This record gives sequence, structure tokens and C-alpha cells, in this order.
Amino acid sequence: MAQLNETPNAQRIQIGVFGRVNTGKSSLINALTGQKTAIVSEHSGTTTDPVYKAMEFDSLGPVLFIDTAGFGDDSALGKERQAATEKIKNRCDLALLIISPESKMGSDEEESLKEFQAKGVPTILVLNKADLLDTEDNLPGLPVSAKTGEGIDGLKQELVRLGSGLKSTSLLPESLTPGDVVLLVMPQDASAPKGRLILPQVQTTRELLDRHCIVLSIQPEELERTLLALKNPPYMIITDSQAFSAVYEKKPKETLLTSFSILQAAAKGDLNVFLEGAKAIEALKPGDHILIAESCTHVPKEEDIGRVKLPKLLEKKAGGSLETEITVGGDFPNDLFGYALILQCGGCMVNRRAILTRIEAAKKQGVPITNYGIALAYLSDILEKVTLPV
Repeated sequence: MAQLNETPNAQRIQIGVFGRVNTGKSSLINALTGQKTAIVSEHSGTTTDPVYKAMEFDSLGPVLFIDTAGFGDDSALGKERQAATEKIKNRCDLALLIISPESKMGSDEEESLKEFQAKGVPTILVLNKADLLDTEDNLPGLPVSAKTGEGIDGLKQELVRLGSGLKSTSLLPESLTPGDVVLLVMPQDASAPKGRLILPQVQTTRELLDRHCIVLSIQPEELERTLLALKNPPYMIITDSQAFSAVYEKKPKETLLTSFSILQAAAKGDLNVFLEGAKAIEALKPGDHILIAESCTHVPKEEDIGRVKLPKLLEKKAGGSLETEITVGGDFPNDLFGYALILQCGGCMVNRRAILTRIEAAKKQGVPITNYGIALAYLSDILEKVTLPV
């Protein structure tokens, strides 16, 4: 239960640390965090799988350092380790690219730097092991030494400067003001986790409280009774996407309606791309290939929205069976050829960078992509009637 008191990793600034083997990436993370977060060894290639360290970092607040397997790993598992490193590249908000007097600046570093620049990821080129520099060395990067502590304070300041410039995203429409009554409709069915609320519901509730709104939480069965008990209609209803139709039929005319998933779509992704992608639902036909992209790993229930309900609704719309593929967690195909549509979950367990990377891949390969909540609103014929965050 202690995890409920911690900032989710998806809401932390994620700082990826990259470089060749034996450039001292792990030692540098330990120096920055002031803890033995990563294993350090004289042998190269000690870090094989990504190592995560969540912490409060100076004035930057909650961050997640991610130590990655080094470039140039020629071991039997090297390709798998590099594949894991590439996934971290796709999700980090900030990047530390490490070189050293021994490894210098190679093609891997140059390509990574160009890749980060193309994606708009703020990157710091760090020259570690500055204590080993010769007077003749003329190497780029911010000189630091994880061993002696030289330059570590300057690196921290640069991380804070760049991290402070990252745009924070709000889940809620700007139109909400203190005192507005917001009704949260949250079905607690077989797909809901026992004993707790799902993360989008928790995040939305917290932000509503921060906005000093009046928050009421109910299940769909209590909607009519709750509306009758209120002196005035609520300003907004936020519902689980699967209850869209039922809630829309009962809501007061003046009350705005949206869903947790649509709020996530706007905060984590590109709402316009998702809206355009929903139009592809109309062109689906039997036999089309659909990709269901879940960003977390969970045990599916019989009422699972992504694996059961959405595919059934899409097949009904298409007039026949569809070929459905499901990816979970950080998995996402590099080659999207052959998919008629990608359905992305809300993405509450990952950061915005991870979802934007998927959107960019879909756009480049000409594959329509949309979000669970937007797809459900479209299939319920109320997409034009729900409130979209602006």
C-alpha cells in the first residue's frame, strides 16, 4: 500500500542515461542521486537490463533515472539489451549522453544525439572521467568525474534548468473553476481492481481537488438519484468510457460530459491525431488487422475493455470478424504495415513521450491511430457531443 503514497513513474520526469560500455554511466547516476542505485564494476557491460531509480531531485521534483545497457555490447545478448535501450530512448523526457576519455565520441553517440534532437528531447552531452583527461584531449561535453565529484553540481544545475522547461500537461479543461461541481461516474465491475481505484480516476480526482472543485464519485446505478439530490446540475460529468451511452441519456442538457480516457488522450497524446484516427473505424471491413496497444501489463478480465468490449464493437461495426493483435507494456511493433487501425489505451502508466513516439511512428507509416475513449465515443455516436479538453 506504500506505493499509493508515491508519485507514479508516468508522472515523473524520466531521465535516460546512455553511452558506451564502461563510460561510467552507473557511477554517474550514483553520484547524481547520492545513493548506490546502480551496480558499479570494473568489468564492462555490468548493466544488462534498464535500472530504474525514482526520487525527488533537487528543485525539479519527482524524477526517474533510467540506467541503460551500454552501446557496443558484443555479447550474445547484446542485441536484446540494445533493443531494451532503444525502448528507453522512446520514452525519456531528458537524456544524458555519456562519453569518456577512453571511448570518446563515436558513431553510436552521434546517431543518438541526432535522434534525440529530432525528437525534441533535451540532451546533455557529458564527458565523464574528467580526472583522466590529458592536456591534449579536446573532447566535447560537460566535464564531470563521478569518482571525484568534479562537475557534479554543475550537471545537477543543468538537469534542473532543462527539466524545468518541460511542459507540464493538465488532465482537465481550462474552463473548470473553483467551486464547480464535477460528478465522477466510475463502474466498479469485474474489470475494476479489488480494493482500489484505477490510476486515471485517482489522477483526475487529485487534479480536481487541486483546482478546488467539488467532487462527487458514484457508480452508474446511482446517477439518477444523485442528480435528483443536487440543487443544481453538475458543471461536468466525467465517466468511464464504457458507460458513455448510459450516462449521456441521463445527464442534464447543460452538463458537460467527457471520459477519463479522453482526458488522458489529450494530456498524454495528440488529440487531433486521435480524432482523425477514429474516422478510420467507418472504413473497417471483415478481415482487417487491428492493433490493440496497451501501455501497462494487467491480468485481463472477462469484461476487459481493450481485449473484449472494443473488439466486439468494432466487429459489429465492420460487419464481420477482425484480426486483432495485442501488445502490452513497452512492446510496440516497429513495422506497422498491414494494420487498418491502432487503438491506444489511455496511457496512464506511461509518460507523454512514450505515447507521442507511437503516434509519430503511426503517422510516418500512414496507419490511423486513436484512443480507447475516443473510439468508444465514436462507436456510441456521441463523439461530437462530448467535451474535448482544450
